[in-house]
Amino acid sequence: MTTRKNHSSIVKMTYFAITLALVLVLHFAIGSITIGATNINVVLIPISLGAMLLGPSAGAALGFIYGAIVLIQGGVMALDPFTSILFQNAPFMTSLICLVKTTLAGFLSGLAYKLLKEKNHVVATFVAAAITPIVNTGVFILLCLTISDVLLANFVEAGSTVIMFLVVGCAGWNFIWEFIVNMIFAPAMNTVAVVVSKRLLK
Repeated sequence: MTTRKNHSSIVKMTYFAITLALVLVLHFAIGSITIGATNINVVLIPISLGAMLLGPSAGAALGFIYGAIVLIQGGVMALDPFTSILFQNAPFMTSLICLVKTTLAGFLSGLAYKLLKEKNHVVATFVAAAITPIVNTGVFILLCLTISDVLLANFVEAGSTVIMFLVVGCAGWNFIWEFIVNMIFAPAMNTVAVVVSKRLLK
């Protein structure tokens, strides 16, 4: 029994390391895929996968690590103009936005998969893959509303509103494409999840 538990722990740590490596490689090597004026965040794919393979805690950990990288690069190091301006004017809330949105997205994706997988593995996979971009974008918009003054002063054009800027300007096609990409990769995630589940049960 102890040997089986040790084996399972090693396998889980290995898969966490693999999904974390995917997060890092996709972020630093690709960053995002640009289609016209739209930037598609592909890092949500390994976060979703890790959440399915290893559960809500692993999904949250992957999301938190990715959020921390975005915060450090975009806010502290000022490599992203939008995040940099937010961080300069509202450092606490900007940190919260970067860390909470992907952490919660990974956690809820893993939780949904855990609750649904026994009923229908395929449905669980698609629901979990859908939750990641939905929560990521939804939390981003909600938390950004708390710093509406910063957005109004720096980004919102005359005649527009903060909510329009966030929904159309920031989310908009980005969210739609991220949702589609996660749905496209969901069957592959399902296949990997099935194989890993069998591996963990050996």
